[in-house]
Amino acid sequence: MNIKKRYIAIIIVAALCMGALGSYAGVKLAESGQTNNEQQSSQTVEDNTPSQQEQLESQNNDMPKMAKVLQALETIEQNYLEEVDEQQLIEGAIQGMLDTLEDPYSVYMDSETVQEFTEQIESSFEGIGAEVSMREGKVTIIAPIKDSPAEEAGLKPNDQILKVNEESVEGLDLYDAVSKIRGEKGSTVELEIQRPGVAELLSIELVRDEIPLETVYAETVEVDGRKAGIIEITSFSENTANRFKEELTKLEKEGIEGLVIDVRGNPGGLLPTVEEILKNFVTEDIPYVQIEDKEGKKSRYFSDLSEPKDYPISVLIDEGSASASEILAVSLKEAGDYEVVGRTSFGKGTVQQTIPMGDGSTIKLTLFKWLSPEGNWINETGVEPTIEVSQPDYFYTNPIQIEETLTFNESDPKIANAQIMLKGLDYEPGREDGYFSQETVEAVKQYQADNGINATGEIDKQTAEKLQTSIIDLIRSGENDTQKEKALEALFQ
Repeated sequence: MNIKKRYIAIIIVAALCMGALGSYAGVKLAESGQTNNEQQSSQTVEDNTPSQQEQLESQNNDMPKMAKVLQALETIEQNYLEEVDEQQLIEGAIQGMLDTLEDPYSVYMDSETVQEFTEQIESSFEGIGAEVSMREGKVTIIAPIKDSPAEEAGLKPNDQILKVNEESVEGLDLYDAVSKIRGEKGSTVELEIQRPGVAELLSIELVRDEIPLETVYAETVEVDGRKAGIIEITSFSENTANRFKEELTKLEKEGIEGLVIDVRGNPGGLLPTVEEILKNFVTEDIPYVQIEDKEGKKSRYFSDLSEPKDYPISVLIDEGSASASEILAVSLKEAGDYEVVGRTSFGKGTVQQTIPMGDGSTIKLTLFKWLSPEGNWINETGVEPTIEVSQPDYFYTNPIQIEETLTFNESDPKIANAQIMLKGLDYEPGREDGYFSQETVEAVKQYQADNGINATGEIDKQTAEKLQTSIIDLIRSGENDTQKEKALEALFQ
């Protein structure tokens, strides 16, 4: 190996060990390198300050510490039985160091993955439409994206993906697993899912599609004669803050008397985006977020807003609300004393920064904690709602996957699942304990007759699949959304 290659290997590995500052992506930090902890607003970091530059130069001059890594690289290249790829060895070394951190959010991305990641943040992409992370070594759904194949198929937060098209993803890093899940529009992918609380594995087939990243949806509703606005944010992407401001301005011109901000199922996104949104609501006397570095130094960030809105606000969250969604919810909860409605959120309280490696690849590394206005860290615990509300039971049912037909006088957890679905669809199964009673037979017959299925009163594969489709359609229709109803009610109590 020539001298140039040696230096390249050393520089790549050394870059991982440094806290080099660059452009941000993913949950992107947009903070300045100023020493003043009380900062009026954040700004995107583009250049290092003099003190940071001196630190980087010092670390670059400490190359002898990398000698062991270089020695291992040369030993493998020169002595291993079979031919090896130098680039793969270097990338493997980087990935190995990241793996030792045991941090699901610190990952290495090759140039192809970086391009896909950028597409997902900035525009649209093709795939199933689900935000995923690593939890306890498992590829885990954070949340399906609104109107995506993943949402239509009923994927849920905390679902663990075990196999893709019958191939195990165990041992793969997150982005290798994601590359197997994503694919061209119109192609089919089968996922084997382990769902918490469900004994049997689920097999879910999805047709990939183009996933547009329209992230803001707004509407108005009447609540006891008063006009309320609802703004749903599905992720925090490049243009989300601008779109939010546009819709908020429209709603205010229409004379809304209260506002619900819905971030249920929102897996997060860019920190500067949620910052800009919070500046519309959190006044200058309290920080909207705090950032803590590895030394425990905290920087607090403030808006220049002098007066709060003259209408009440409530925030909707659930298990799929993560990262930037949690910043928004806890900031409005603590700094604005607004109601947070729903179920405890996902629990991601760290901030990652992407560090370019010079060849198109990058490392996304956890560098900071984010803290609430009062200094609380919600990592792995989530944001607790001030008003806890669950959805109707059928929202939490699972696909009924059967090999043998379920019939009268049997008992099975799958029957209980079907009974909850039937009741949610306004059929009366008589019970929900998993016993296939005569009342359940009659409910199944009626459902089958109403849906063009041979009315046997038995739950076969066709009936089970149709029940699942009916429930997903009902959920997506927005009917019986008790969480949203409570959030609207909370505005005018």
